[in-house]
Amino acid sequence: MKISIITLFPEMFDGFINTSIVKKAILQNIVKVEVIDMRAFTKDKHNRVDDYPFGGGAGLVLMCQPVVDAIKHVRTEKSKVFLMSPQGQTFSQKMAQRFSEDIDHLVLVCGHYEGFDERIRDYVDGEISIGDYVLTGGELASMVISDAVIRLVEGVITQESHEDDSFSDGLIEYAHYTRPREYDGKEVPEVLLSGHHENIRKFRLISSIKKTLKNRPDLLEKRVLTKEESEILDTLIHKQSLTNINE
Repeated sequence: MKISIITLFPEMFDGFINTSIVKKAILQNIVKVEVIDMRAFTKDKHNRVDDYPFGGGAGLVLMCQPVVDAIKHVRTEKSKVFLMSPQGQTFSQKMAQRFSEDIDHLVLVCGHYEGFDERIRDYVDGEISIGDYVLTGGELASMVISDAVIRLVEGVITQESHEDDSFSDGLIEYAHYTRPREYDGKEVPEVLLSGHHENIRKFRLISSIKKTLKNRPDLLEKRVLTKEESEILDTLIHKQSLTNINE
């Protein structure tokens, strides 16, 4: 897989592509990450890539010419091009999975200033947001998306390492523990030390549903629960109700 990132600040990606799992994926030639300097494509004699908006208003807007030329430079028949924009579709684990499986060349265009000239949207396949807030530029968003996609590309990490990730099956991931067995009076649940695979599986499922109920109950409303999951959820809600009554 290849990821091309079009940006005004290529130096921001030095640490990103030279650290941890992303660096490993690049060194193993599983993924190629290409950082493109948008400013290299401007034809403005003052080397500008932005200008004041027609109609007035605060801030500057990225011009069509350098952005579109940069997109045309990297785009191939296999490319999918997305603008980093708070106006876009909210990024998700399912989207990351789909990108890692279905896209050979992902192009991410980082906005800056007050955003893009509207006509630039005619040259891309979509827009992606990482949340309902505004950043100074799309660079951090493109790193988030790239990281989420790269770790799911086959061969980057073992499948077992990500198949139980939060949101992969519509639930938050279960609680994890490691050494020591006891810390500050808090002990690792005995079931995890038992070696009993079925009991461990059920403990983790209960933990996952419990965390989801506490932190993201909206996910449970969207998920079609199995009979086992429904019984666990009913039990947890009942216990929660009793606790609230006793309080």
